[in-house]
Amino acid sequence: MLPRIRALCLSLFLPVMTHAADSALTLLPASDARYSYEGQVDSSQPEQPVLIWSGTRVRLDFAGESLAVVFGPAVAQSVFNVTIDGVTEIADIRAGTGERYVWPRPLEAGRHQLEIFKRSEAAKGHVAFRGVELAAGAEAWAPPAPEYRLKMAFFGDSITAGACNEDGATDQWEDFRTHNYAQSWAHLTAEEFAADDRAMAYSGMGVITGWEPVKAGEIWDKAYPVPDSPRADFASWQADVAFVNLGENDDSFTVANQKPFPPEFIAGYVSLVRAIRGAYPRAQIVLLRGGMMGGAKSVPYREAWEQAVKELEVGDPRVTHYVFEHCSTQHPRVTDDLIMAAELTAWLKAQAFMARY
Repeated sequence: MLPRIRALCLSLFLPVMTHAADSALTLLPASDARYSYEGQVDSSQPEQPVLIWSGTRVRLDFAGESLAVVFGPAVAQSVFNVTIDGVTEIADIRAGTGERYVWPRPLEAGRHQLEIFKRSEAAKGHVAFRGVELAAGAEAWAPPAPEYRLKMAFFGDSITAGACNEDGATDQWEDFRTHNYAQSWAHLTAEEFAADDRAMAYSGMGVITGWEPVKAGEIWDKAYPVPDSPRADFASWQADVAFVNLGENDDSFTVANQKPFPPEFIAGYVSLVRAIRGAYPRAQIVLLRGGMMGGAKSVPYREAWEQAVKELEVGDPRVTHYVFEHCSTQHPRVTDDLIMAAELTAWLKAQAFMARY
């Protein structure tokens, strides 16, 4: 069974945000060794590491009846699921020099489990994490290590990022509280396999062209979603399975602008996947297509993608592919993400390379 849609206690319109510290609380700085960090984190300043890509997580066990999450300098908008003992609220952090998110629910005495999960995508904002404030004298512990069975990396665009998946009838791009990687097909698939996941997903990005000027080949390996960013750390985290779902924007952008599908797509796609192979030399690479109408219906995109896939599979026995049957006329909603995750999960369970997991 895939995970059910989590029941979120959303403080969307009355977020508990303050700037001033509470004298009754004491800061446990972000540099404390008891924190567990997962995902793409810029730790060049240990006292305020920057939380960047979708799915980045911070965990801590703590005691006490109060908690505030303290953020440092923020760029644009970053949205987090803040979960304590299985109950989730949303922290919406906007551009500025610092915010405090005060947990709005009563906490009983005793030990609690905290997880901070970045649900919005890197291109829409990032923020420094300064730590959490606990009741004076309250204890804190390193959380138990998650029992992951494998590691999954996802490279994609808005479909992978979960863009618009909690919107209503119309896609909206003004407020990213309804763009939720935690309910994307990618993260749902990782959860089904108890996998530690990383996501490089950038809405509007193409391989050759797209709705954003940045190209996948320029940022897939970067710490931040800009071409001149330092490279991400691949040495300390190696994927067992890497998924690539790109090309939708190459198609939709050229169609909207009455241009031919880019003839350079095949070479660009092959080059990108081979670069990913260089970063993850032992990983199984799964090439994906679909989720929206371009991937499902566009003949030029399909023909170019199939030719690129054939070239890659001939040269690399650990490359394979899957095409989603389900697609959406707009950005996939959570119901679509659940169907896509179920599809991919069923296919993966039938593959020999997944037997060990």
